[in-house]
Amino acid sequence: MEQSTPPITREAALRVALAARAMPNVTLPSLIDLLRRQLGDEIDEEALRKVTVTQLKTGFASVDGEEDGEDIGIGLEAMKLAVRILWGETQGDDTLPKIQPYSDGDMPGSVRVAIASDKGDLLSGHFGSCLRFLVYQVSPAAIRLVDIRDTMDAEFAEDRNLWRARLIGDCHVCYVVSIGGPAAAKVIRADIYPIKLPDGGPAEAVLAQFQKAMAESPPPWLLKILGVAAENRLKNYSAAPQEDFLPGVVDDE
Repeated sequence: MEQSTPPITREAALRVALAARAMPNVTLPSLIDLLRRQLGDEIDEEALRKVTVTQLKTGFASVDGEEDGEDIGIGLEAMKLAVRILWGETQGDDTLPKIQPYSDGDMPGSVRVAIASDKGDLLSGHFGSCLRFLVYQVSPAAIRLVDIRDTMDAEFAEDRNLWRARLIGDCHVCYVVSIGGPAAAKVIRADIYPIKLPDGGPAEAVLAQFQKAMAESPPPWLLKILGVAAENRLKNYSAAPQEDFLPGVVDDE
């Protein structure tokens, strides 16, 4: 008996899931429904290359009853990003910063920091749904982007948060705009220190503040990472609430 072709390939499913995340107010079922109307029931990578911004704009507008598609709560830039993702540009963002060469030992006294990002060089992502992690090597004197790690395959992991923690397992610190309690526990168990900054911002501006803390007043957890003996500081840390050093590590979500 001949096997039937699956209605959507694994790679196409990954792209569709990430494209839905890239567009505000768009759910995965609604995007799948639109794509099936445009492409037919069988969706693969080649079919997704035919999707245009205009198709997304008019498709979602017709569902919302908008004639021109200008006021559907998604935004043109988000739709452009979604189309790039559907086309298979896994980074999906032409505003991404350039990775710089780095070899172990290049930056003595440095630590590795992951930035959860959905756009360009911004800290803008939630841990469990960001499109990528920007990975920086940071010392008191320099900041260097050493890698960009796409999170596409997290969609098919049994434990998505654990998969993401392992993706950045060589990092010491992870900045996010939001992270839930269970996810934070997995990040911490991976020996990564999560820092939540709800307002986000340019990655290098965030890391400049991190640099300042490294040079002027490193908290005990950072001293430990740097291998600095600081018994008195650690004693003070153990007696103080964690929020003194890292406000808002987790959400109640």
